Amino acid sequence: MKNLLKFFGIIVVMAVIIFSFGSCSTVSNDWRAQSPETIGIEMVWIPAGTFIMGSPATEKGRDRYRSDEDPQREVTLSGFYMGVYQVTQEQYQAVMGTNPSHFHGGRGREPSEGEIQERRPVENIRWFETLIFANRLSIIEGLSPAYRIYNSTNPDDWGKTPSVHGVEIVAGSSGYRLPTEAQWEYACRAGTTTAFNNGIDDWEDKVGLDPIGWFWFNSRSRTHEVGKKAPNAWGLNDMHGNVWEWCWDRHRGYPSESQTDPTGPSDGAFRVTRGGGYDSDQHARSANRVASSPTKKDRYSKYQGFRLVRPGVGNEQEIE
Repeated sequence: MKNLLKFFGIIVVMAVIIFSFGSCSTVSNDWRAQSPETIGIEMVWIPAGTFIMGSPATEKGRDRYRSDEDPQREVTLSGFYMGVYQVTQEQYQAVMGTNPSHFHGGRGREPSEGEIQERRPVENIRWFETLIFANRLSIIEGLSPAYRIYNSTNPDDWGKTPSVHGVEIVAGSSGYRLPTEAQWEYACRAGTTTAFNNGIDDWEDKVGLDPIGWFWFNSRSRTHEVGKKAPNAWGLNDMHGNVWEWCWDRHRGYPSESQTDPTGPSDGAFRVTRGGGYDSDQHARSANRVASSPTKKDRYSKYQGFRLVRPGVGNEQEIE
């Protein structure tokens, strides 16, 4: 009798596991059925313009002996749309079927009082996973996907670990994508030339920085719901702090000549992250840049998230 009960117990456990696995598979494979309205990537128009990219050697907080923020140079950019917020856990879950975030809301990783867990930024993701998200979201919304790998724009054809060195940007595509490094800094600055986009030059000025972002001194060592701090002059939230943001570019030194719509160097093993995170101080400056592995997760991954851009056509002021 005991053996019979044990046998039935094993059958029940196996059935639960199979059912759970099947449910997870259904969620992750049913991304095409999502509604654009339920995902809700809010974007603003970033006008075309020219700015000085990088920082001077005298800027407080940068390492003047090992800096990769110079030479400063003039960069001209076409207009584009940019996400008002960092991509949230709720949005990532809707498209990808999973939430890999370290700050998932479980014990010891809860949101701060009054904040919505699902609206905390997604983090703990690799660079190529942002490409999968971008193409899936483009397909859901009927846009032409921006990325092509293995001669396909359908991320279902890429496998779990696609070759990040074989990624192509599809010319003329209208879909979502990561910002280039130049787009990110231009949008973050929003016309400013100071270390931070609210006119603050001193990274030790906690009173001056508290209104615009989540840093080591006010974050309580955790991420926060997006949009809780004041936006910059172009309406973008959390450009400083909360989570680092993946950019398209490979990490290399800057060229000295002026550029128009640069997309970064053609080779390099690392990709750029920008903006600093909830543990940052001087590293959250507008010009600061960090090289990160696009394929590996490590102890820094829980600080890394992203936001999206879309190309503009003409002089749009809003998305129709």
